[in-house]
Amino acid sequence: MVIMEEEIKRQLQNGVMEQNSRVIFEADEDAYDGMNVHIKESMDSNHFVAMLRASISQWTKQGNRGVWMKLPIEHANLVNAAVRYEGFWYHHAEPTYLMLYWIPQTPNTIPANASHRVGIGALVINDNGEVLVVQEKNGAFRGTGVWKLPTGVVDEGEDICDAAVREVREEAGIKAEFVELLAFRQSHKSFFGKSDLFFVCMLKPLSYKIQKQDSEIEGAQWMPMEEYAAQPFVKNHEMFNKIAEICLAKKDNKYSGFSKVLMTSGFSAKRSYLYFNRKQFTLPEN
Repeated sequence: MVIMEEEIKRQLQNGVMEQNSRVIFEADEDAYDGMNVHIKESMDSNHFVAMLRASISQWTKQGNRGVWMKLPIEHANLVNAAVRYEGFWYHHAEPTYLMLYWIPQTPNTIPANASHRVGIGALVINDNGEVLVVQEKNGAFRGTGVWKLPTGVVDEGEDICDAAVREVREEAGIKAEFVELLAFRQSHKSFFGKSDLFFVCMLKPLSYKIQKQDSEIEGAQWMPMEEYAAQPFVKNHEMFNKIAEICLAKKDNKYSGFSKVLMTSGFSAKRSYLYFNRKQFTLPEN
């Protein structure tokens, strides 16, 4: 490793790399005058640095303002060279790749990656006014005896309403359909330094026989809503208590949440959900 780094430094100092490198990376230009590079072939660090330096030189002359580089995990040997010799920075990582970026000596206005994690809680009320509750085997509620609403994290590409339905099915085996978004809260520095959004969704059960998820759920049952709200843990924690009050009000038809409506935005034909209080006004059905 030391020998390789010394060789790179020597060639950079002598200008050999730029002179010998006549090939630049294939890249796509984005809407912000940046270049997107996808490293697909294996190469040693010397060849990589030579191509990278030649590429940046040409793109800069063309007026491009920065470079995004996606390094698959099988090419992790190139990370050190990109960071140390060409001034790339980490932006984000996924299980199979690392995304790096380079900008010239200008103010950095690149947005940080994924500032929030998104979670859901599901209020499922049956015709008897009972709410679906679970006890967890893992996490902060393990061994506390607290009965809580089914909760979970929204998957990438998954809508909030669909995540609530999925989590209820996975944790308790109950089929349900989304009714309304009742409330949400935002907290900060919650998960690897990121912020957290948590949405409380009301669902209507389509089945009633509970089949709990043995790997994560200690117990699951239908419980009177008032009994759930009266738990000491719920009563003693301001936010849990307020959510329980909202759920009780919804059970008694004294609270109205946000319904979902599928529509397009002004920027693309892709359809997505807008959540709003439909009782205030009515839009045509899609």
